[in-house]
Amino acid sequence: MVRTPSTMVPLGTTMPDFSLPNGSGITHDAHSIRGTSGTLVVFMCNHCPFVVHIADELAALGRDYGSRGIGIVGINSNDVETYPDDAPEKMVSFAKSYGITWPYLYDASQDVARSFDAACTPDFFLYDAHEQLVYRGQLDDSRPGNDTPVNGSDLRAAIDALLSDGAISQSQEPSIGCNIKWKSSTTNRSRGDD
Repeated sequence: MVRTPSTMVPLGTTMPDFSLPNGSGITHDAHSIRGTSGTLVVFMCNHCPFVVHIADELAALGRDYGSRGIGIVGINSNDVETYPDDAPEKMVSFAKSYGITWPYLYDASQDVARSFDAACTPDFFLYDAHEQLVYRGQLDDSRPGNDTPVNGSDLRAAIDALLSDGAISQSQEPSIGCNIKWKSSTTNRSRGDD
């Protein structure tokens, strides 16, 4: 399993704009998913073992923070021709099977992933109410096979601090996961085999 870290985009970066369909073809844009207190953007996919490992916690984030002013959206930017398990219709069943209720969108062109400088699945970007990046890093220390419980501690601490107007630690560990499966025509990106 190839392990790819997130790129750790500079804090304070403005959230890129986007408009993408979900697995059923319904379009959502950055404005419609934005929360009153902040927005969490998660680059993810259906087949990645790192995402499957934390999928229950992803659903729990929606239950715990969706009603508290945090907008949450998942974005799948993988090349579905090479990785058909990540196809949009399978995104619907993936979200349903784990109880993920927030929008899960498909980035067919991969332009949105490039605009965020997303690198892996999962890759987390937390923005404040002014759409400024305040956290980009790991969910927690758990990885497939390391026997550390999934609890979302790092990301939850950042969200809780954002909601309470507290200081968010600038010491942030990169997320680790499968690399985004870039289309072969995309330059300057590597493709993994998991």
